[in-house]
Amino acid sequence: MKLMPRRKLISQVAIWLLSAVMISACASKKKATDQAAIAPAHDDVAISFDPVGSDGMKIEGLASVHFQYDRATLDKNERDHLQANADWMKKHPQVKLQIEGHCDARGSIEYNLALGERRARAAMKYLVDLGISADRLSILSYGKEKPLDPGDSETAYAKNRRDNFVPIQN
Repeated sequence: MKLMPRRKLISQVAIWLLSAVMISACASKKKATDQAAIAPAHDDVAISFDPVGSDGMKIEGLASVHFQYDRATLDKNERDHLQANADWMKKHPQVKLQIEGHCDARGSIEYNLALGERRARAAMKYLVDLGISADRLSILSYGKEKPLDPGDSETAYAKNRRDNFVPIQN
């Protein structure tokens, strides 16, 4: 039996290892993004939802909230949306929510990350005040990194100043 040259053997092993890593990365990514249903807590029907969260506008009873320019305060209309989100959470006690704070394209990256966090914290505090347990809520700021509308107008900016609510399986 003839032995393979060392350099060729090493390159074949490297290709095999790289392939294995890529396959496992793809499999784990699919698991992380394939959350189209959450197992039920007390009944036999799973909750179906858009894994994008409330930004997808496909989860009945769950809505994104929007903010004025350079503000993290909730106006009456947005507090009403948060009341509906709290009602949704009370109907689905097995679900946690990640609150994602977003900003428009104006301002520095650092400033917008901090503003997005303040926005997410404001929504979280309001939901806790409405009776939702803080351990069912988490926050994450994207600042200006994930706009809904990439446009450069006040209409686009207004869409991007928001909190998105993403259900997470408990």
